[in-house]
Amino acid sequence: MPTFREKSVLHIVPDIDTSEALTERQKAVLDAALRQLVEEGDQLTMTAVARRASCSKETLYKWFGDRDGLLTATVQWQASKVRVAPVDRKGLDLASLTASLERFASDWLKVISSDTSIALNRVAVSHAGSGKDNLGAVVLENGRFALAKRLKPVLEAGRRTGLLDFADAETAFRTFFGLVARDVQIRLLLGDRLELTEAAIGGDAARATQQFLALHGATTGRKALEPDDFRSSRPEI
Repeated sequence: MPTFREKSVLHIVPDIDTSEALTERQKAVLDAALRQLVEEGDQLTMTAVARRASCSKETLYKWFGDRDGLLTATVQWQASKVRVAPVDRKGLDLASLTASLERFASDWLKVISSDTSIALNRVAVSHAGSGKDNLGAVVLENGRFALAKRLKPVLEAGRRTGLLDFADAETAFRTFFGLVARDVQIRLLLGDRLELTEAAIGGDAARATQQFLALHGATTGRKALEPDDFRSSRPEI
């Protein structure tokens, strides 16, 4: 059974898609840890998670090493739900690039708007600078920064094939991040009850992707898009 004992708190799995490495039992334990965060917030202990997941603390220590290791694995498990559709770099065209970006954007919105991510980020923000632990750094390294490492190769592939035009992949990613997330995450963290339905998320993902292509699409990419593609599928939140 896979173990996380050897991983440091800020360890980043190269692809962060931990779903393949985890057993179903470990996934259930991490889901239990996420539910514990949602319901109890700061009160995440190995004892509480073991009780909720109906397993022994010894098993948790064997798999995750300590509380920080459990937190890291929990963040990685949550972040792995944001998928990057594989692209054929040799045969990459506008349609496949658009599909990959839209899938990433849709998954991202679903994850950041989930009650588990909201609870996790609230705890991380409350701990920032407090000296309690480095949960904020864990969330950044295994969440936003690791996701950027997953999407940047897609952006770079788009640039190499002449579909995208940008000088720096990090800047391009931050632009896409801003178009996708807008003020949604901060409003949710502050308690705003946004109605993010499946259809609304899909529309927002498509809108953000088309706006990104309008900003960074190379000549071939822009010509391939119809004017209507740049219209928002629904009013701004």
